[in-house]
Amino acid sequence: MNAMLKMSQLIDGLNERVGRAMIWLVLIVVIVSSGNAAFRFTFNLSSNALLEIQWYLFSAIFLFSAGYVLKKNEHIRIDVIVSRCSERTQNWIDVFGILVFLLPMALIIGYLSWPVFMNAWTSGEMSSNPGGLIRWPVRLMMPLGFALLVLQGLSELVKRLAFLTGAGPNVLLKDDGVSAEEELAEAIKKHHISAEVADIVHMNHEMTDDQTNKGDRK
Repeated sequence: MNAMLKMSQLIDGLNERVGRAMIWLVLIVVIVSSGNAAFRFTFNLSSNALLEIQWYLFSAIFLFSAGYVLKKNEHIRIDVIVSRCSERTQNWIDVFGILVFLLPMALIIGYLSWPVFMNAWTSGEMSSNPGGLIRWPVRLMMPLGFALLVLQGLSELVKRLAFLTGAGPNVLLKDDGVSAEEELAEAIKKHHISAEVADIVHMNHEMTDDQTNKGDRK
């Protein structure tokens, strides 16, 4: 178990670093998107490459952050019944979900997406839009993203089993620390980046909280 926990810590460290990089990628997407819109409406200039890079970056954020979000235990849960269970039962439910649903799903999608990437790589597939980008980088994101998710799934499985055997803490307990949005906003201010961008991040965080609170009330 000690060896598996060390492996789990290494995986957690990997996804932690990737997730923190993706937090900054959100800022880059905001800048590219707003800049693209400004040039289009102000100077009547647009670029398919700039439009597609937004999609590429959004794909990277979504796929590469999946393992990080799982590590933070922030995936959407239906806790109406599970929240009433004991801590041990909650962890057993997670063990079942990881083994039966998460890992098979992620492995299958990762396996099936690899030939798609290889085909784009060998053929030099390009966007069908004029001035568009080459396709293989975005095709590669899917197997890499699901590989990170599989690794984090294994890490979470180890941590659940460690708790059930008395070798570790209950990682299902929520961490009341700062959110990713708050962390990004503070980093923006620390590096003297435009305060308006920080306000946008704060506003998005508040909107997310409002939607979550409405969902909880329902």
